[in-house]
Amino acid sequence: MNSINYTLTQKALAMGVHLFTSTGVIAAFMAIRAISEVQVNWQREAMLWLILALFIDGVDGAMARAVKAKEVLPGWDGKSIDYVIDFLTYAVIPAFFFYQSDLLPEGWKLIAVFAILLTSAMYYGKMGMVSHDLYFVGFPVMWNMVVYVMFFVLDLSVWLNLAFIFFFCIMHFVPLKYVYPSRTLHFRKLNIFNTVLFFIFNGIILYLYPEKNNWVTGVAILTILYFGWMTIYGSFMVEEEETAKS
Repeated sequence: MNSINYTLTQKALAMGVHLFTSTGVIAAFMAIRAISEVQVNWQREAMLWLILALFIDGVDGAMARAVKAKEVLPGWDGKSIDYVIDFLTYAVIPAFFFYQSDLLPEGWKLIAVFAILLTSAMYYGKMGMVSHDLYFVGFPVMWNMVVYVMFFVLDLSVWLNLAFIFFFCIMHFVPLKYVYPSRTLHFRKLNIFNTVLFFIFNGIILYLYPEKNNWVTGVAILTILYFGWMTIYGSFMVEEEETAKS
């Protein structure tokens, strides 16, 4: 089979997408910097950087497919770049956030952090993280969202926070199905709509912090409950389907 000769512009666009993906590591470093300095409202600054990293991770795949980055630059693997940054922003930095915050009992912080890091690393080594009908299998490594909800949305006791951390560590390996917002086939448009609402209302929560608006918080909680409902739906109410047209 003859190889396709891609133009310099196509190669530049493909490399630009890989560079865009790589900027996630800058957001990761800035989040670490904010947490380390522990200044006033460091939690909001750190979370803004983590959400920026989440946004980059959420759109770079579509960009890569649009410019055919894998075909144009076969010697470069955007997924490998993603994995490095994802583990930082979804596990390591949120664990550091937990350690520096007052969300957990003092004597249990390191134990909780070790549990987050070890189970997250093991989850990344698990085969079949995504089902044929494009759900995450097992609670995905999204500790950035766990620490966000615990700190900015809910107001739970340190012991209840600790219990939830151990619960989610276990749920990494319980084969329930969690919606993959941009890809899950069931109710895909509704999933994306709910995700947009999630970011809008939780963005408002971050903007208002340290003040709270009960109405905004209530809507944010409803968007989280929707994802919980989709776990029940995907796990117990439908048969797993082969990947169909998106």
